[in-house]
Amino acid sequence: MTAYFGTPTIDTTKLVFPGINPGAAQLLTGYEKASGRRVFAVGIDTASLDHGPSKNFGTHVELCKANIYGLENVANLERNSTMASASVLKWFPEALYYSALNVVVHQYSNTRHELRIFPPSVQFDVLFKLFKNGCLAEVRAELSDLDVITRMLKVGDKRHLLHHCFQALMDQALGDHSTKISSVISQAYVDRCNQEVLTDKQRDGLVLHGLAVSAFLAEAGWLPDAEIILTSCQSLLADSSDPVQKTRALECCHRLLHVQNGYCRFEEAERTYNQAMALVKQLQGMGASPNLASLYSEFSTLYMLRSNYSEAYSWSVKALQSLVASFPKPPLIDVLRQSAKACVLKREFKKARLLIRQAVVIASEVFGDQHPKYADTLIDYGFYLLSVDAISQGVQVYQTALDVRQSVFGGINLHVAVAHEDLAYASYVHNYALGKFSHARTHAEKAIELMLRLLPEDHLLLSSSKRVKALILEEMAIDNPNKDVEKQFLEEAHSLHKEALAMAMRAFGEMNVQTAKHYGNLGRLYQSMRLFELAEEMHLKAITIKEQLLGPEDYEVALSVGHLASLYNYDMMKFDNAEQLYLRSISIGKKLFGDGYSGLEYDYRGLLRVYTIQANMEKCFKYQNVLAYWKLLRDEAQETQTSPFTELTEPLRVTDTLQQFMAMS
Repeated sequence: MTAYFGTPTIDTTKLVFPGINPGAAQLLTGYEKASGRRVFAVGIDTASLDHGPSKNFGTHVELCKANIYGLENVANLERNSTMASASVLKWFPEALYYSALNVVVHQYSNTRHELRIFPPSVQFDVLFKLFKNGCLAEVRAELSDLDVITRMLKVGDKRHLLHHCFQALMDQALGDHSTKISSVISQAYVDRCNQEVLTDKQRDGLVLHGLAVSAFLAEAGWLPDAEIILTSCQSLLADSSDPVQKTRALECCHRLLHVQNGYCRFEEAERTYNQAMALVKQLQGMGASPNLASLYSEFSTLYMLRSNYSEAYSWSVKALQSLVASFPKPPLIDVLRQSAKACVLKREFKKARLLIRQAVVIASEVFGDQHPKYADTLIDYGFYLLSVDAISQGVQVYQTALDVRQSVFGGINLHVAVAHEDLAYASYVHNYALGKFSHARTHAEKAIELMLRLLPEDHLLLSSSKRVKALILEEMAIDNPNKDVEKQFLEEAHSLHKEALAMAMRAFGEMNVQTAKHYGNLGRLYQSMRLFELAEEMHLKAITIKEQLLGPEDYEVALSVGHLASLYNYDMMKFDNAEQLYLRSISIGKKLFGDGYSGLEYDYRGLLRVYTIQANMEKCFKYQNVLAYWKLLRDEAQETQTSPFTELTEPLRVTDTLQQFMAMS
């Protein structure tokens, strides 16, 4: 009796057994209206449809009003032939879970207060169903709650669907100029952190909430609000002397640095870098051994963005050396990606190839090929391919990355904008010889359009997109027979290049590789505008800065040297100067990329023109043969080129990757 009724007596005032909540009964009575299919009966294996202590029997009332009869004390259904054949007769819904979801969504106004008693996965499915039904106001109300979005982030296998919901809410806010949900969440977090009294348990929970929510926002490109959350999170840990809390503070610094790097907030990133270094020293003084691989990788990113490529490479090597065999795969992917980029910039292409291919394979294995992390890795793979002259493969990879980001985030998103820009530049390079730039222009203009909706108009991230569009317009102007259109394109390109240079100067100053690139781009443009002295001045500035920062044998130096040679050859008639510059550019290009490097064609053709004008037939004959051999190499390379995805190998163990990397030194 006790096991069944919850009491050893027959006193009905002391009954304790479970039943059906009246709210659940309301869901069942509303099922026909929501789905078109009627519930005829409800059965339960306890003594009553209502729970034992019930006084008003609300479940009985709700079900009887709808003419739904109840079965109590149900047991041994498998012995009843009628009940056993119920599934064959199909008198109950085939997908009961999804049918129940439909009822909950239809009755949302009545059930919303009960949602949080459901497991996170069920609550998520309800919210996503609301989203699919277009109930954005209801979804926004739920996800604006800090506790709700933290719960939803625990449903790891549906994170990409949460991005869909969140992006729709962000798009809505951008469209009607209302407060963005990311800002609502970040402000809610700040307010909670600023409560006068927090217990240790509350503080610890808030820190974990902050790390989780900021990671989600950063992953989606909403970096300013992620920074706000992480800054408040950092303040919660500021005064702690406990090694565990200091370790969390270091993790907070790492993530904050990642966000600040991504948003080009270099002064703030420098302060965070110093705070992280101080925390590392304190923890090591306490005998703790914090994991430093991810942190060092972020240091590498900071130096890379500021064009200090030697320091970036040094920190990336330290990051790799800090890896251990049990290092988790998600952060391992990020370490491999950044180290690969640092290797590319130091022209360590074999090392970069090893690292970035491992990153792509592991990202596909861990996240699948429709996840934003996989797209992030493809962006870096495309950068490597473009840098080693595998242009058509780079275009394929960038296009795939853009497709994934668009499928996850939709249109109005910073990560999507960056992917458009990368694809625009790759398409521009790929079609340079053909003179077909409409595809590249479309993506460049889309990148700028999105960034202007998401960023301040003078934000540094816009400088690169404007530069790419300017390069495209310049080539379109040169190829256009209409002089008015040519003038229009060149003037717009000039405006874009000047804006990009001004942004770089504000962020980096004169002595920076990015600034030098903008000088070089202006040099090319001035040549097209027939402002030859200005063009020469810009090229010389670019070469001087690049040589001082990168050394005389770097690819960037060769690029500017080749452009100056073209100016001297085709427009300023300084043929002896042009010859020496062409030979220097060729030497660097062959040393870095081999005899089949695509950029050698323009230098060879330029030399042939110089020697033809100088009537140097011996050298004309020599470089005609050299050019013919170059064409043969390019044709062979095209014939043997495979998909960038089929060339990927199986993932290696961390220790094997490190061993191979160090063996290349």
